[in-house]
Order: sequence, then C-alpha cells, then structure tokens
Amino acid sequence: MTDKKRTADLDWEDVRYFVALARYGTLSATARGLRVNHATVARRVTSLEALLGRPLFDRRADGYTLTAEGKAVLEEARSMDEGALSVLRRLDAGTELNGMVRLTAGRVLAERFLIERLKAFHERYPGIDLEVIGGSRVVSLARREADVALHYGSPKDSELVARRVGKIAFGLYASPAYRARLKAGDAPAFIGFDQNSDFIAEAGWLAREFPDRRFSIRTGSQTTQAAAARAGFGVALLPRYVAANDHGLVQVLPGKRLPERELWLLIRRDLKKVPRVRAVADYLTAVFRSERRVLAG
Repeated sequence: MTDKKRTADLDWEDVRYFVALARYGTLSATARGLRVNHATVARRVTSLEALLGRPLFDRRADGYTLTAEGKAVLEEARSMDEGALSVLRRLDAGTELNGMVRLTAGRVLAERFLIERLKAFHERYPGIDLEVIGGSRVVSLARREADVALHYGSPKDSELVARRVGKIAFGLYASPAYRARLKAGDAPAFIGFDQNSDFIAEAGWLAREFPDRRFSIRTGSQTTQAAAARAGFGVALLPRYVAANDHGLVQVLPGKRLPERELWLLIRRDLKKVPRVRAVADYLTAVFRSERRVLAG
C-alpha cells in the first residue's frame, strides 16, 4: 500500500531537479542551468527526499554531494530521464518545416550579429519559431536545453555533430579622443572582464598581454565594454564585427598579435535530419560563410 501511495505521489519534476542537482553540484549552478531560482531547486529536492524518507544529498559549504542512497536513486532516475528524452526525440521526427528551434549563442554574437541576419530566415521559413538563448552560461544540448549551439572552439563531445562555420577576429579599440591621448604619450588604461568572466579566453589574453596595466572599468558584457570604450574609459578588446561601422570606436595599439576564435555550429546527432533543425543549421552555416569578411574585420 505504501509503495502505491509513493508511486501516485511521485512528481517527475522533482526527479528532474534531483538529476540536475546531482550533475551541477550546487543550487546556484543548477538554478542557472534550469533557468529557475535556487529556492525552487531546493524545494523540489526536499520534496523528493520527504517522499522517499531519506536524505539524497549531504549539504556542504562547497556544494551538494550524493549520499549512498542518493547514488542508488540516481541510477534509477537517469533511466527515467533517458526514457522521457526518448519520447521527446520521437516527437522531433516530424517532416514539416514548422515548430520551435532553440538556438544558443554568446550574448554579444546574438545581439550584435545574429538577430538582424535572422530576419531573412523568418521570411523564408515562416512556420519555424526561434528561441535565441544568449549568455555565458553553459547550455546543454544533450539535456535538450537547446537544439543548435554556436560555440567557440572545437567540441569535445563525440555525440554532437559539429561544423566549423567561421573565425572571429578581435581588435583593440578606443574612442577617437582617447586615441589622441595615446598618441600624445599617455599610458593606456584598459576595459576588462569582471571576476565572474575569468573563464573567457579574451579575459585571459588581456591578463597575459597587459599584466601591469590599470583596468579602469570591468564588466562581463562585451556590449558594455564597447560602450565604455566609446565613452572614453580606455582600450577594449572587442570582436571586429562589434566595432564595424561604429564611428565612436577606432583601432589603437597597432602591432599587437591579436587573438582569434574559431566558431563551431553544434547539433545533437539525433536531430541532424529533423527538417526544421537542419534548416536552421544550413542557414546559419551560409550566413557565417557569406559574412566571413565582416567577422575577420
């Protein structure tokens, strides 16, 4: 009787949150991954623990660690998770050019390059709706958090179909007035990344190339960095397409060997023949190839 009661009361969402927390390890990372607040994650996991009558995690200062019971439950929960994903994959197997496709890309690439170039796609495929997920958080294709990803650097996951679609070039930019100050002999100050953006390759390049220079302002947004450079805060490292046709930005500090980033398009292997996903992937590939001079500056 107890087992029937538990089966009836089991909420699949609680299981999904439990699997996610086991994967991410902290409430905050899980909340970012699922795009909810951390209180929701805690509530869902506590609900599952209450139903099962045992703790599934050890709560520690540095995160959540599975208990022995939690590890056993995780094996079963993963099977449920994979079963649910299999059902959803069957639903993806339609042949019509309609429905939702979720595309993830870095925020500045989405805002300053992609959006205006997706209008022609919308006109060509009016039945396909796009959800563009912009930002620096890791979005998982395997967990169906997105269908198509634009990713810097070659992928490590062999379960994904990958195409190299372009190369992003960078430049050092400042306002025209700030360039005049540099020519007059002023030492440059820089516009850098905040501490939460240390994992970004451009942040590492700035730290290596200018270790002793002052950073007058720091922000994780390259769009904000461009605005700061335009306002005269100092020198910013920006993708060349961001500064293209921007009369408030000019190149400075010639002679520096500047970074480049390879851009890859990724899709899940089980989606590569889904017509709406293939239409998005082929369109994006064509856009990046036709715009390679803009990306290279």
